[in-house]
Amino acid sequence: MVWRRSHQLALVIYRLTADYPKSELFGLVSQMRRAAVSVPANITEGFRRRSRTEKARFVNIAHASLDELDYFLLLSGDLGMRR
Repeated sequence: MVWRRSHQLALVIYRLTADYPKSELFGLVSQMRRAAVSVPANITEGFRRRSRTEKARFVNIAHASLDELDYFLLLSGDLGMRR
């Protein structure tokens, strides 16, 4: 369930950033997409790990990527790039 929602978030971010200025393609757009994709990717990788410690580490990385994405959304809104 969490993975599905994070995958949907990644799809939304790709659609949202498609309308960003082309000058941000290798800047903010790239960073936002990377962070969004990192969430489901780390959940997937953590799911396959054997130890609880390893699983927790990947969940923490996914959570950190969400925090990073949250900031990018705030920044893009403040810059007038987001509706």
